[in-house]
Amino acid sequence: GLPAALTDVVTEAWGPPPGEVYRDGNDLVFPGLDLGHVLVAVQPPRGFGENPIAVYHSPDLAPTHHYLAFYRWLDAAWGADAVVHVGKHGTLEWLPGKGVGLSAACAPDAALGDLPLVYPFVVNDPGEGTQAKRRAHAVVVDHLVPPLTRADTYDDLARLEGLLDEYARVATLDPGKLPAIRAQVWELLVSAEIHRDLGLHDAPSEDDFDDLVLHVDGYLCELKDAQIRGGLHVLGRPPAGDAEIDLVLALTRLPQGAVPSLRATVAAALGAGDDRTGIDVVEAECRRLVAALAADGWQYRGDDPTLAWICDRLHPALSATTDEVTNTLGALDGRFVPAGPSGAPSRGMAHVLPTGRNFFSVDPKALPSRLAWDVGRALADRLIERHVAETGHPPESVGLVVWGTSAMRTSGDDVACALALLGVRPIWAEESGRVTGVEAVPLAELGRPRVDVTLRISGFFRDAFPNLVHLLDDAVTLVGGLDEAPEDNYVRAHGADDPRIFGAKPGAYGSGILPLLESRDWRSDDDLAAVYLAWGGFAYGRSGMGVAAPEAMRRRFAAIDVAMKNQDNREHDIFDSDDYLQDHGGMVATVRALTGNQPRAFFGDSSDPSKPRVRSLAEEAARVVRTRVVNPKWISAMMRHGYKGAFEMAATVDYLFGYDATARVVEDWMYERVTEAYVGDPEVRKFFERSNPWAMRSIAERLLEADERGLWDASDQALATLRSAVLEAEGWEEGR
Repeated sequence: GLPAALTDVVTEAWGPPPGEVYRDGNDLVFPGLDLGHVLVAVQPPRGFGENPIAVYHSPDLAPTHHYLAFYRWLDAAWGADAVVHVGKHGTLEWLPGKGVGLSAACAPDAALGDLPLVYPFVVNDPGEGTQAKRRAHAVVVDHLVPPLTRADTYDDLARLEGLLDEYARVATLDPGKLPAIRAQVWELLVSAEIHRDLGLHDAPSEDDFDDLVLHVDGYLCELKDAQIRGGLHVLGRPPAGDAEIDLVLALTRLPQGAVPSLRATVAAALGAGDDRTGIDVVEAECRRLVAALAADGWQYRGDDPTLAWICDRLHPALSATTDEVTNTLGALDGRFVPAGPSGAPSRGMAHVLPTGRNFFSVDPKALPSRLAWDVGRALADRLIERHVAETGHPPESVGLVVWGTSAMRTSGDDVACALALLGVRPIWAEESGRVTGVEAVPLAELGRPRVDVTLRISGFFRDAFPNLVHLLDDAVTLVGGLDEAPEDNYVRAHGADDPRIFGAKPGAYGSGILPLLESRDWRSDDDLAAVYLAWGGFAYGRSGMGVAAPEAMRRRFAAIDVAMKNQDNREHDIFDSDDYLQDHGGMVATVRALTGNQPRAFFGDSSDPSKPRVRSLAEEAARVVRTRVVNPKWISAMMRHGYKGAFEMAATVDYLFGYDATARVVEDWMYERVTEAYVGDPEVRKFFERSNPWAMRSIAERLLEADERGLWDASDQALATLRSAVLEAEGWEEGR
């Protein structure tokens, strides 16, 4: 049986066993496919869907009787010798209980018992993989990131690119036609809604039109050159053909240690600029070179160090992707899984390849590293520059979301960003590289006021980096105690008594926004804020780790001018994970509920650590919608993956909706384009019918919900398309 302490909380939440979840008479039902020696099953539901009111007050909701019984049944009744969790990530390692050193009364330990757990896990997510190791004794077998490809151009974007080329020709050879071309350019900008992306409302004058063309050309170049996922990774299958060429190009955009960037080398050799034409020429030449290597069996006899590295190191590492299955089977055979590093290979970290290894992460006491300090400081500078350009003054109070996985992947960029905003810097021990403390940057050197920073840390960050929680708290205390004028020190101006670091209740994880959205049991910003505050209203610092501080959190969040989240790689984006909308979107919604005003929401991009950038969240949303969400290249890639590809498309719509519900960043045209691309296209509709009718129904219902909630003023045509899709999908389901 369960320890008494756990039995009590489970019974309090779900009544006496067996409860009401997945129950048939007195029996519990476990869905799965029994193949004899292998059982393929779906992890049981966490419980918030079955008890939606708990979202508002129980972030540490106990798992259901059904959940706990399933894992015990696997062991004691079905007779499993081991469990394999497939897909990053499940809920077991996030159940309530201690962060490390779990006891029998902690839910993950009570569920899993002593069953060995083997966990294929994406190599770029060391944080959540480490969580599975710490709280579910998992043996990780890491796997490759999804195939990466260039977004390229399509539809209106391709037509606009052609018009800009025509504009350049006419301006040189036949200027009399310029007025007609200008009209066509502006008309297409408006019909494609690109003028909104660029913050334009009226057509510029003839004198200013050349500047507009340069601006549009640069934006099209950025969209076309963006890296997106070109499909899904299949465990143990190395990329081949064009997929390998695309991935090699993605991994050689930036330097890999001492190996130069292929792009930079080719650009220098060609004397190419960084405009659209120059980048297209460089990309074409890089592709020609890599395709020639592939055609020659990945043999290279020249003296270019990057091409030699591709053949000697990168291609063999990608070919060894088969180790993912070999070592998963080896783990099930009781064999050792070799260790290896973790990180984002496209961010100059191809040394994490080959995959198929049990990854490790970082030395927590060495964060932030010196390189992370450079990147974090640059992100802080870009944010302040952007705010000054828009408002004429620096922000007074910034809310920053900080995750443990990002800290591991970047060696502490976000921590460095927070320190830089406060106007302090780390002190490193020369011999070890470990951080021993912080010191204030003199105001004369800083050249601006010290910005007040309020942090929403993830549960994993809390568990993995208590030393960084203390370091950040020390920084706030240091700045609050400086003898400086309030106009130079916003921490001092706002009062340093309130805590600045907030997170989930000890033993709990998450922000509660996703289960609330999934329950559809919310009406207003107040509901979103109530959950965000209930789940995150615990203060962390030297004076206590996880002290209930709901009023302090309300005060701090009501003072936030800017809500910021940074992303360090392009192997995923804001619309293919719920974490962004929950933590960052939840922050925006909470500030809006507390103040009645929409805070400025910014998105830091350090996917190229040498050139960190800060965009508004609205700009990032438009960028991701255009480059991936409605890009036929991505949709076609998902269609190659059948049921799972359809699921990914439905998840994208859910995350798009969730970010809009919280942060109000999705414009009407985006919903219209998604409707056209996912539901209105006959070929895509046939794909859903064949592969996953439930996904199309989910997409259509979610888009209709956006209209019903006033997030989108849908056109009559879009509404008709969506309503017919729901009925059609219901027919498909009934016919199965």
